Amino acid sequence: MLEVKDLHAYYGRSHILQGVDLHVGKGEIVSLLGRNGVGRSTTCLSIMGLVPPRGSITYRGRQIAGLKPHEIARMGIGFVPEDRWIFPGLTVMQNLQLGLKNKKQQGRWSIADVFKLFPRLGERANVHGGLISGGEKQMLTMCRTLMGDPDLIMIDEPTEGLAPKLVEQVGKMIEEIAGRGVSVLLVEQKLNIALKISKRSYIMGHGRIVFEGTPEDVKNNHAIRKEWLEV
Repeated sequence: MLEVKDLHAYYGRSHILQGVDLHVGKGEIVSLLGRNGVGRSTTCLSIMGLVPPRGSITYRGRQIAGLKPHEIARMGIGFVPEDRWIFPGLTVMQNLQLGLKNKKQQGRWSIADVFKLFPRLGERANVHGGLISGGEKQMLTMCRTLMGDPDLIMIDEPTEGLAPKLVEQVGKMIEEIAGRGVSVLLVEQKLNIALKISKRSYIMGHGRIVFEGTPEDVKNNHAIRKEWLEV
């Protein structure tokens, strides 16, 4: 589905990504772990074309490195950014409607579907985005991306700042997304939720992938966790 090889990215003269290699299969949840500042978010931004990439990024066998973000989105890649990009002056319902790729054709997800998963959003359907809580904004950002019916979705720190109950809801939603055949690249700090729902995990350090394995491999490798994950 998605294959990244020797990916490099820069912010000015700062060499952030230094040869990242990873892949995500169809319907697979893959977590990208690591401490803050190691390049996990930049990896997603580079794949999405929001940061100029150097290297190879193929999606369904087609090279997408160098394409514009809207072209990549139209190919079926969705992105849920860490900083919850919503339109504060629009209602929850209007934000969701903006995410629709094709208003004439029903995709995997309907507005009724996301309201069923997150009833609180349904209750706040007519409230402006700027007036809902941080947790509700996170849910809204994820659900708006699903309205575009992506085949692969990158989700950056979806549980950041959320209460434990909402963290559990987000985890169940990600599993539901994968259950409908959507591939997921998950950037996450909370190891418990990431290792619980992922099929495979990558660990990043200093702009590179330093470990790849199953969640059990991560749990059982104390040295790797101590060096690259624990504070």
